[in-house]
Amino acid sequence: ELLELIDSYDDTSVEEHLEFLRDPYLRRYAPADGPQLTVSDKVEDASLQSVDHSQRMNPEQADIVRELREAVLLKLRRPAMVDLDTVFNLYQALPEPRILHLTARLRHQLLAVLGMTERKNSKSMLRYFSVVTDVKNSGFPLTVSEWNTAMSFASRYVGRSTEVEVEAALHLWREMEQVAGIKGSDVTFNILFDVASKAGKLTLAEMIYQEMVTRGFTFNRYHHVSLLHFFGLKQDTSGLRAAYKEMVESGEVIDSVVLNCLISGFLAAGEESSAERLYEKMKESARGTKVLPDCNYTIQKNITKVLMMFAKISKKHPDLRPNFQQSALTSPTLQTYRLLINFYGIKLGDIAKVAQFLDEMKFFNVPLHGAIFLALFKAFGKHGGAGSDWSAERLNSVWNAFLNALDNKTEGLHISTWMAMAILRAFAKYPSRNQILDVYEAMRSRWDLDAADSQFMMDFLNKIM
Repeated sequence: ELLELIDSYDDTSVEEHLEFLRDPYLRRYAPADGPQLTVSDKVEDASLQSVDHSQRMNPEQADIVRELREAVLLKLRRPAMVDLDTVFNLYQALPEPRILHLTARLRHQLLAVLGMTERKNSKSMLRYFSVVTDVKNSGFPLTVSEWNTAMSFASRYVGRSTEVEVEAALHLWREMEQVAGIKGSDVTFNILFDVASKAGKLTLAEMIYQEMVTRGFTFNRYHHVSLLHFFGLKQDTSGLRAAYKEMVESGEVIDSVVLNCLISGFLAAGEESSAERLYEKMKESARGTKVLPDCNYTIQKNITKVLMMFAKISKKHPDLRPNFQQSALTSPTLQTYRLLINFYGIKLGDIAKVAQFLDEMKFFNVPLHGAIFLALFKAFGKHGGAGSDWSAERLNSVWNAFLNALDNKTEGLHISTWMAMAILRAFAKYPSRNQILDVYEAMRSRWDLDAADSQFMMDFLNKIM
């Protein structure tokens, strides 16, 4: 009955029809031998576009790609010669989809360059994620290093990490492992551990630490320093000392970065005597050094790589470790004085100690920085006023030094909204309204704020007045 639904049938079978489709002329030829396809296991072959993109571009687009390549290569070789805005503007000048105009090598180099920023902020983060989004939308994979850089931006673009940054980092980690199928490296877990610790999510930090142990990652310098910071935030000085001992016994080279982390932990736990004793040891180590090297961002990154290399070698050749340790700088740095002045100035209001640290900064040739001025103005804003040791005369002295350093283009010094608010709060402790207006005008003529931030400062001035 069901067969009758169709009016007629040919006297053929399904196999005969399939055979005809395979060989419509029924010539009984042998099937062709090929093509024999093989998939290359080379990274560049797997990720490189199959078509020469230069043949599809007009001369103007080709010139932009050439300029972008030159800027990226120059930034990789001499970071100070090219700023990231120039690189990103060249990339933005390409027609969409922009990433398809770049070779795989240039694509990875571009992401590496955009990750080379000393100050992670919302601008640098959005710039990096803009290119990452283009890469993902075009179907190209990200490397482990690029995922890690994205995680680092998501967790460190603000001055103080919160639950929001922790969630962003965890979301990227899940996408990396579950969607992209790329397992996290030791650097991945160090970033996650660091942001969880700094955000105060100490239980989560312990879970991440345990996952690192479970996966069998060997600890390096970054992990040890993060662990020191973790115990410092928990105000567990016994754990802090144990972590430091473990770092030393593991063969890592100890330098000022490690010692500053210890000072931070001791001060947070209220052990000022331990912090001061360590600071005295750091001063003693600097006595034989006439001029301390200028440790900018690039130099500090290279120093860290060298110290990690030293640690790796000393684990295989322990007899070389004393020489490696002797080459490491353990003298006070800008971060040392930043920690001490923030604690003794802002928290304790001990102006005698602050004056001592400022004198010793000058003695050890540690350059002035905006972070020191910010701490001083915050201290005046908290402890200043009539009858206080933080007098108006001393505030004016700091203010004049700040303007002088600003006019002399001191590195690391600029007027941000945070700096401007701290200065106005400091002068608001004293009764002269005219002086507050003079200070505001002096800052306004020197700052480089956009319209929104300028309006914010005007509203803040009205509130202060």
